[in-house]
Amino acid sequence: MSKKKQKIEKTLVEKILDRNQIPYHQTVFATHADAGGVAQMDTSILNENEHLVYKTLVCTGNKTGVVVGVIPVTAHLSMKKLAQHSGNKKCELLPLKDLERTTGYVHGANTPIGIYFKHHFPIFLDESMENEAEIAVSSGKVGRSVFLDPHDLQKVTAGIFGDLLE
Repeated sequence: MSKKKQKIEKTLVEKILDRNQIPYHQTVFATHADAGGVAQMDTSILNENEHLVYKTLVCTGNKTGVVVGVIPVTAHLSMKKLAQHSGNKKCELLPLKDLERTTGYVHGANTPIGIYFKHHFPIFLDESMENEAEIAVSSGKVGRSVFLDPHDLQKVTAGIFGDLLE
């Protein structure tokens, strides 16, 4: 008997990429719970390529409301720089208790593609991704990501490149 390869059902993000004819490939990361019981991706298997995995941070600006920053998992978001890029005086992380209600995604599954598709919140992409052939962002489920060209990510999210790192 031959074993059938288990087919992974596509996420909304993957369907959006398909609809826009944007090439990508799916990947699955192991996850573990942090001290607060929140699922965290185990990117240690990537070793020197860990900087190619980007996290999506949902913030609020004092003038614009919700803004989204996308930065390497290895870096820290500068709230001051995000505020400047987004036309705010200051920005702060959206409280965890408001995250799913605001974006439709749980912590660890926020994705710039899905957030933009559902809500059209402004997306700010760290300029570090511009020179990479491909980067990974969440595909909307904990432990699932898509690798794609950062310029395709910019197109599908109307993202704005800029320096967002501390």
